[in-house]
Amino acid sequence: MSYDDVLVTLRRTGPERNGWLSNHAPMAAEALTRHGREDLVPRWIDGYRDLLTDVPRGIAPIARDEWRDPLGDPVRTGDWIAYFDRETAEAPWRDVLALWWPRLLPGIAAGATHGVIRVGHAVRALLAEETAPRVAELGQGLAYWAARWQPLAPAGHGPYARRDPRAALDAVPAVPDQRFGIRNRLAQLADLPGWPATAGAIPGDGEVRGRLAAVVAAAVRRHTRYGYGNPVMMVHAATAPAAVLRTLPALPAALHAPSLEAAWAACAAVTAAYSPAEPQHVHVPAGDAASVLDRAADSGDAHAIKFADAAVEAWEADPDPALLAAGRHATDLISPPA
Repeated sequence: MSYDDVLVTLRRTGPERNGWLSNHAPMAAEALTRHGREDLVPRWIDGYRDLLTDVPRGIAPIARDEWRDPLGDPVRTGDWIAYFDRETAEAPWRDVLALWWPRLLPGIAAGATHGVIRVGHAVRALLAEETAPRVAELGQGLAYWAARWQPLAPAGHGPYARRDPRAALDAVPAVPDQRFGIRNRLAQLADLPGWPATAGAIPGDGEVRGRLAAVVAAAVRRHTRYGYGNPVMMVHAATAPAAVLRTLPALPAALHAPSLEAAWAACAAVTAAYSPAEPQHVHVPAGDAASVLDRAADSGDAHAIKFADAAVEAWEADPDPALLAAGRHATDLISPPA
């Protein structure tokens, strides 16, 4: 079963299950395929398929000039899916992406950042090969993002002393009440002292792609020390900006800078929402990239697979063993070995 076959099989499944839980099947399948493990995809899908639900029904068609009102309304998920089915059938996928990316980017927190993550996986697959199922999957990702569109508390602007992304993440203030889910935690950002300055001051110097890659790598490394607090949710501090990084090559240059700004805000928001008070100092053997990916695939957990994917991708750009160690450790936290 190829990746495209998987997408055809999943075509009529909804983007969520059991309420807010995301359908990770197309994302995990793309990550496994990207790293040459497409032979594992059928077994993984067979084990995951029973968790999924049918695509939700629509209420009323969304007109092209009336998209603002239903933006962020999950009740209209079926309508958004139908909308992007039409858009991707009638225009080149890059044009659809370029039009909707700046509309959706302010709501990057959608679905606990899974909206942008699903789009990032779809774009990476399309850049490798353009096929009809992959174009349709991009539409599904955009629809999910639109339906769950959720803005973060506004960012400020100004100088930032900590230019290194690792130090910048360590300086992100934590939300005071971490008893509930991500919606409750992100809502606290608006009243969090220091949040506007933190979110508005992107660390690093130079061109956008390099700065964004450094943010992803910093978030991957940080999971080793802080991931124990909530191993699954802390994954998104890395996988959300990684999704933006994967999308950059398909975007007009004018959208690169705002993409970096939104990616950093999402990374900082997840860090603020889920970082425990103190780091955990552990020694983790790095292994090699293949063993990190195999360990994640063997766990069967979609978040472990996607984090290992981001860690290995970051390591391919910057061969630091700490990145592979982070991927291995995250899998062990998410799915402890027997």
